[in-house]
Amino acid sequence: MPYYRMPDQEQLYVREFGQGKPVLVLSGLGMQSWQWMPFLIQNSKHYKFIIPDWRGFGRSKHCRIPEIDAISSHWRDLEALIQQLKYPEFAVIAFSMGATTAMHGMKYGNLKQYLNRYLHIDQAPKIGVDSQWPYGLLSQQHLDFKKLLAEISLFFSALPPVQKLEDLEPASRQEFIKIWSKFILLQNNHTFSPVLWNTALKYDKLQKHLLPLHRLDYLAWYINNYLYHDEDYREAIAELNCPTTFFIGEKSTLYPSQGQKIVANSVKNAKQVVFERSGHAILINEPFKFKREISRFLSSYH
Repeated sequence: MPYYRMPDQEQLYVREFGQGKPVLVLSGLGMQSWQWMPFLIQNSKHYKFIIPDWRGFGRSKHCRIPEIDAISSHWRDLEALIQQLKYPEFAVIAFSMGATTAMHGMKYGNLKQYLNRYLHIDQAPKIGVDSQWPYGLLSQQHLDFKKLLAEISLFFSALPPVQKLEDLEPASRQEFIKIWSKFILLQNNHTFSPVLWNTALKYDKLQKHLLPLHRLDYLAWYINNYLYHDEDYREAIAELNCPTTFFIGEKSTLYPSQGQKIVANSVKNAKQVVFERSGHAILINEPFKFKREISRFLSSYH
């Protein structure tokens, strides 16, 4: 059953493969469900993997955008999926935005009652930064990041109703790509090569490939989510009782490893796996270790 009906009657695509104990896999922003397969397929004889494509991505890209924020919407969709799956318990692997969705379900829903294992991959329980929590999104650069998000949000709010980058007037398209370039360079701590961006500015057909998704209305929805998201899930995740593992990118600039380690230490039945050569994108930075540690996490479940 690849599609599941959501509370607003939209059809969410859910990739399912393997057999055995159920494992729910929650992707990060920009990911599609098929991208998990190289890391999970070797375990498919003992585990059934259930991986939704979030709205706006993969085969769920045509779902209607809800009136609520992205994380609340993802949890509502996930809760509906859990009710239809009818598993009394399952393991969860959650990366980045997927981990935020899981923590949202811990705080505002009943996700904890289903968990028998939880794997949390490179995400902070609080995206914002303040004097008591300096480990949010981009840490010391958080204010610069929020300013850029606000600039992008303002750009979108002034647009006519268009869905594709190609539908923009040339001047607006160039303006947006320049703003987006600053956004990406900030995330990469100013070490990302500008060659790709300069090339994209010259060739219109390449520009859409710089975006995590091609629908501008969905992109605006996700941008506003990170701009206005002020939740703090530290208490919710600290109350976990099931065996929990944290995968932490030691060089993560999005979410400093110091903060992630503090959170991991607050969970009583948790262990940490530190990826010394990885930033936030652990799957890309250390794929072989990631694949090996995923199998190790699952073997404890088996």
